[in-house]
Amino acid sequence: MKRLHVHVAVNDIPQSIGFYSALFAAKPAVVKTDYAKWMLDDPRVNFAISTRGREPGLDHLGIQVEDTDELHEVYARLREAGGNIIEQGATTCCYAKSEKSWIDDPAGIAWETFHTTGESTVYGDGSGENQARIAHEKQNGACCAPQPAAKTSACC
Repeated sequence: MKRLHVHVAVNDIPQSIGFYSALFAAKPAVVKTDYAKWMLDDPRVNFAISTRGREPGLDHLGIQVEDTDELHEVYARLREAGGNIIEQGATTCCYAKSEKSWIDDPAGIAWETFHTTGESTVYGDGSGENQARIAHEKQNGACCAPQPAAKTSACC
């Protein structure tokens, strides 16, 4: 079963956790100093917030799947939708290990399609490529979404 993913950039994690916990009547499943995530069943959504976004507001949307078959089904939909698909593959991002791809919709909103395969204690995978990108994010702001125009291939 698929789950909608919404990632919102915020300025204040504790204040935002308080707001969204009240709104959803649920505590987050994951809390870090720069990130929090709710895995809700009503509505069925993976709702995440972080201070790593470009600026406060909607950072990206996505479709989270539960297995590889569903992931291939959604990947086929990406190809049918057209556009520049970033096939990221296996990665570590947002304190999780996953397999993912990205596409921008006609309005320019980044859509992530992914299957989470495990947890991580770090935001990114710590590789040299990701370390450079993390330094770039700190300077320019960004979330896990690679920018299709730049044709990046890694997460954070």
